[in-house]
Amino acid sequence: MRGSFFSRLLPQLSLLLLLSLRRVWTQEHVGTTPSRSPAVPECPEACSCSLGGKANCSALELPTVPAGLSWRISSLLLDHNRVSALPPGAFAGAGALLYLDLRENRLRSVHARAFWGLGVLQFLDLSANQLETLSPGTFVPLRALRFLSLAGNRLTFLEPSILGALPLLRVLSLQYNSLSALEAGLLNSLPTLDVLRLRGNPWACSCALRPLCTWLRKHPRPASETETLFCVSPRRQTLSLLTAFPDAAFRHCAQTLAARDLAVVYALGPVSFIASLAICLALGSVLTACGARRRRGRTTARPLLRRPLDPEGPTSQEDAGSPAAAATQA
Repeated sequence: MRGSFFSRLLPQLSLLLLLSLRRVWTQEHVGTTPSRSPAVPECPEACSCSLGGKANCSALELPTVPAGLSWRISSLLLDHNRVSALPPGAFAGAGALLYLDLRENRLRSVHARAFWGLGVLQFLDLSANQLETLSPGTFVPLRALRFLSLAGNRLTFLEPSILGALPLLRVLSLQYNSLSALEAGLLNSLPTLDVLRLRGNPWACSCALRPLCTWLRKHPRPASETETLFCVSPRRQTLSLLTAFPDAAFRHCAQTLAARDLAVVYALGPVSFIASLAICLALGSVLTACGARRRRGRTTARPLLRRPLDPEGPTSQEDAGSPAAAATQA
């Protein structure tokens, strides 16, 4: 009976052993697997970061751009701080940045290499600062830029080399600065520009405004989006609309030289200078030779003038006082 009892109990014990081993294996391999959560970007000190790569550093009274920027940050909010300058490589490490907000700081200077490394940046807001000038090439690295705001600064001049060629820029805001004109090269280097905001500038309706007036006629806006742009100077054009000037109004203005004409001017300039210098040297040599010849002629003429007119008379006081002269007189 004992043999039959153990023979019936053995399968049950084997089943219980297998179940216990399976439970242990499940706890070891399944229970210890770490749960994966979405990665939070490395956050700069004093800022708050969220999923999706957004770093919020707004209104923290920051005097400089915070250190520790990561390539995982795609949006950086630095508005309403006390940043007064952007040094070279100010955003080093944030090469994946798409959105950069620097509104209402105290920016007075932006180094020409401040935005280096931000080749994918699409949105840049520098409005409501204290910028008076910008260095050539400041925005050249931002080849993917689509929106740029420089509104509410103190800019008086914006040369084409500052923006460079921005092939994807669609919106450029220059409102409330001190601009009186825009050069033709600036707008020609922005082939996809669709929105140009210009209100609040002291526009001078002179020949320098011709490129801007031409661009405004070629890019009409709906009535609801049209800005009212007036001339401030000269006096006879005060309160004249910029869009009211046809191309015929600029016929008296001198035409700009083409690239080939400029090349000819630059080539002939040094040549003409060297030629005029050679002519001056040749004339100087001729005049010097003529002067030397005239002086030689004068020196040869002086002995002839000193000869006596009477060859038989005394030639000097010594001859008059000689014994022979006395005997002759006696």
